[in-house]
Amino acid sequence: MKGSEFKGQLSDVDLRMLRIFRAVVESGGFSAAEVELNISRAAISIAMADLEVRLGFRLCQRGRSGFSLTDEGKQVYEFTLQLLSSLEEFKTRVNSLHAHLKGELNIGITDNLVTMPRMQITHALSRLKQVGPEVKINIRMSPPNEIELAVLDGRLHVGMVPHHRALAGLDYLPLYDEESRLYCSNDHPLFDMADTDIASLADWDAVVPAYAQSADIKRHYQPLHGVATATDREGVAFLILTGAYIGFLPEHFAALWVAEGRMRAIAPKAHHFVTPFAVITRKGARSNLVLDTYLESLRQIQTDIEKGK
Repeated sequence: MKGSEFKGQLSDVDLRMLRIFRAVVESGGFSAAEVELNISRAAISIAMADLEVRLGFRLCQRGRSGFSLTDEGKQVYEFTLQLLSSLEEFKTRVNSLHAHLKGELNIGITDNLVTMPRMQITHALSRLKQVGPEVKINIRMSPPNEIELAVLDGRLHVGMVPHHRALAGLDYLPLYDEESRLYCSNDHPLFDMADTDIASLADWDAVVPAYAQSADIKRHYQPLHGVATATDREGVAFLILTGAYIGFLPEHFAALWVAEGRMRAIAPKAHHFVTPFAVITRKGARSNLVLDTYLESLRQIQTDIEKGK
């Protein structure tokens, strides 16, 4: 059988094919392995053929006479068991290191993300606490630009900020999208006015952010009569609740006041925008097991969400 010579360099694809081979042997054939592997017989057959080409010899006989291993196949099966067992032992030993996690995790978070319904940040912190009960977690609530600077100079290990721009010295991991809408309070004249009766938003005083926004988001503020500013979303909420201003707030942050009847969204289909958030870390930073564990927890939580778990 011709194929590329196997020189001992194992790839992820090789490991996948070896796991399929083990399942086929232990199931007693291709058909029986379908249930175990949850892939089609055709996919199993292709993987086995590719593995034989990769190794350079036939591993098994399959046909009307049934399934059986060749002499080489028997030896490869034994080697496969040893290899996969070693990999599991390696994983177990590495995981055991997490039980001895020590040190600090310094996190910078933009204000008012705690009400996000999916709570990736919170759940990842919970997992970190479980595997590293001695880790000291320090959270700093700061404006995005201050978080970026603190991550760049090493004062913070990781930050959660709006992803309006990409700085050369930072790595970005997408976190989630945040939906914002235009709100007024129940003490504002617009609260009981039908959206179709609102002639112009410029007729009403508005609070606008004093923090950085993308060009796309800034366009949503152009129709407003901005007469007040706030350095964070909590400040925006304070002014909206006076009944004298309208302003944009994240939907999750305003949800409590909306449920209590103290705020409403103004023409929500027309006045809304999305802010992408990202996790930032410094490029080229020294390896940090505490930080790596936290980031891996975030990635796993995102994977679970994508799979609908």
